[in-house]
Amino acid sequence: MNPNYSYWNEKIAHYLADDPEFLKIYKSFSEAPWRNGHLDDVTRELINIALSASPTHLNMTAAQHHIRKALLLGATKEEIAEVLKVVSILGVHTCAVGIPLMMKHYTKSEEKSGYTEEQQALKDKFIATMGYWNDFRDDLIHMDTEYFDAYYEFLTIPTRRGILQPKLIEFIYIAIDSSTTHLFEKGIEVHLKNAIKYGATQGELLEVFQLTSSIGFHTLLETLPILEEEVKESALSKK
Repeated sequence: MNPNYSYWNEKIAHYLADDPEFLKIYKSFSEAPWRNGHLDDVTRELINIALSASPTHLNMTAAQHHIRKALLLGATKEEIAEVLKVVSILGVHTCAVGIPLMMKHYTKSEEKSGYTEEQQALKDKFIATMGYWNDFRDDLIHMDTEYFDAYYEFLTIPTRRGILQPKLIEFIYIAIDSSTTHLFEKGIEVHLKNAIKYGATQGELLEVFQLTSSIGFHTLLETLPILEEEVKESALSKK
């Protein structure tokens, strides 16, 4: 297998040279998503960029590694930039989780049980674009219609302008929602349904989860060089 077309990272391999048993395990596990070929190489790298740049992870060493590989594979600057903009949407999960918890402490008033004409139009537009609706959005649209409009524009612009295919956008959402640094179950479920609606296969979705499971290796990528440097410093200080 060509290491340019897998998760394989020469920097990690270098620092694992003194542990060939674990190096073999790393190689086998990290290459798993590439074995069956359900996703194409560019898609895998765009997903890896999303995982590395996710607000809950932000590993710039890994992000640079995967951006470089994506460009070598033929991804465009516009596509990679759009991936990063899609990932920035993760911040709205504050509302998705926080508003339902907040509303447990308040009783909905009579006047907010229905929709104004503007609110109904916004809700219809959201559903037409995204294909789903969650209860917390009812509360959000009633409490701050102007904010909801801005939220709609932010959330839906990747889908509306079409730089990335809808199925790939769903793969990115699934990856960042199922990352060990986030694990947003409601989001995973919504985006799995959407991805399947766009034609995603079981094999493709499995590879998305396999790619996401590999971010644990970022621990090695970031800390093994520090360990080696500190061992050298310690040895020098003892002389």
